[in-house]
Amino acid sequence: MSNSSVRIITGISCLFLATAAWRVGSHSSSDFTAEAQSVKPALSSPAARPAQLHSVIATVPASAKPATIPVLQPIAAPGTEIYTAKRGEAIPTVARRYLGKTSYLTSSELSDAIRAANKKSDTSNILKANENIIIPGILPAPITEKTIPVPKDFEVRAIYLTGIMAASDHGIRIIKHWREVGGNAVVFDIKDSDGSVTIPFEHPLLGQHQVYIHDVPKFVHFLHQQNMHAIARIAIFRDERLVVQHPELAVQSRKNKQAWRENGKLVWTDPSQPKVQDYNIALAKYVAQSGADEIQFDYVRFPAEGDQKDAAFVYQSGQPEATQAPDASSVADNNAGGNSDSCGDGRLGRPATAKPSGTAVKPAPKSADTKSTCHAPRGPQRTDVLNAFLKKAYAELHPTGVLLSLDVFGVMAWQRQVDLSHTGQDIVGMAKYCDVLSPMIYPSHFFGMDNIAHPGDEPAHFIGESMDRFELITKGSGVVIRPWLQAFHWRTKTYSPEYIKVQVETAKDKGGIGFLFWNAANDYSKPYAAMPEMKSANAKEKDKYFRGDELPVPTVQAALTPTK
Repeated sequence: MSNSSVRIITGISCLFLATAAWRVGSHSSSDFTAEAQSVKPALSSPAARPAQLHSVIATVPASAKPATIPVLQPIAAPGTEIYTAKRGEAIPTVARRYLGKTSYLTSSELSDAIRAANKKSDTSNILKANENIIIPGILPAPITEKTIPVPKDFEVRAIYLTGIMAASDHGIRIIKHWREVGGNAVVFDIKDSDGSVTIPFEHPLLGQHQVYIHDVPKFVHFLHQQNMHAIARIAIFRDERLVVQHPELAVQSRKNKQAWRENGKLVWTDPSQPKVQDYNIALAKYVAQSGADEIQFDYVRFPAEGDQKDAAFVYQSGQPEATQAPDASSVADNNAGGNSDSCGDGRLGRPATAKPSGTAVKPAPKSADTKSTCHAPRGPQRTDVLNAFLKKAYAELHPTGVLLSLDVFGVMAWQRQVDLSHTGQDIVGMAKYCDVLSPMIYPSHFFGMDNIAHPGDEPAHFIGESMDRFELITKGSGVVIRPWLQAFHWRTKTYSPEYIKVQVETAKDKGGIGFLFWNAANDYSKPYAAMPEMKSANAKEKDKYFRGDELPVPTVQAALTPTK
């Protein structure tokens, strides 16, 4: 071969090599990244794909930027989310962070669910750095709940729970147990008598506060799933938190022109103060729109203790001072016996007119030589203030579909002037602006009445007498009487399941529809034992203790949490 031929062949070979090198070099790092990102592990060949990636890497020129291989995160199943833990992070910490996004009511419930979903032991707690864990129960959207309307004579069989207890793990167990033994409702605090609001609620008068029921619609939804009637309790005018933060809204002292104190305690807002009324109505409407079935007002009254003549209220502006305050007497003992010569509200001079049999009697005539320095009341009275407030609240709440119930002193059935003038709880007037009246007729609280030394041990007498009187006073009003009954052992040596049964049977026989059990410590061991016995007796003697009403929806014995 001639030298010229060799040179030609060599040149052609160089040209081919140069072309090949150019084609390989044209694969940029961005082209590789795009190819790597397009890989779908589920569809790729386990053998072919790694080999292909290796060959490409081998041909990338030294001058090219190194490729970035993405970390493929696990894909979350529907209703779950994947969370990458930080070093030393604990499962309960993660649970608290995610609670609001899940169907679980408590962080401990969610913690247990996280352990189960990730196949961890019950004692497992600390997570590894960058550990991917499954968060179960993720909601597609926040829960919204609607009121389940019931007639006002729906037979409620309820227990009371504090706001702290209601949405706790123990509270949920109490609720489920109460349902199992025959209960169909729960009363839970939204605002207690110290003014503490237990739910997330924004209002200029409230500010920052401790929240215990973090999601009201979710909690009510849980109650509805248990086929239970949800009653939200709001203590209205006794509100220490509000008067401490806004002393201008408190009852005012005539002597020192500062916030008035009831026996040294700064606890009462002025019931006639429009800002106070509007604040409480706004809270009630918020809860009603969150799905509660009933709003229960407690402390719908004026202060009954302390120096009454020193207490000044907005509604008294312009009234002569001589008629502004009733005589300084008290219903603090809630039912101390005897008559009173207090002037009070002259328009409410209805004496006790019921006997245990329910028959009316005439009041005893007043002694002819009894002198009175009282003047007829001028201007609005405490009863007028409360009735006007209830009229407004009822008009704003009823369109939402909720029932409105009112807690009242048991002693108000005796219609004594001093009690009426101090509390302002005119039962006849209040009955016009509510669906249910719930008198607090705990036998132990009737000390000093009817010449009975130990009233707490006479539940049949005091429940019966109270119910007779309330039925007579409210006759023709259409209001339902649903009493608060005693579920605590204070001032009685006979508290027992039988004690519970006597109260329930007596209240029903005297016209009561349903009942509410009060125990401040939320201990319902005696009602738990009594309820099955009452249900069994009902099977033999129909409606002996209660009718057994249920919500007008199919019974769903389920929790919000997914079934395992």
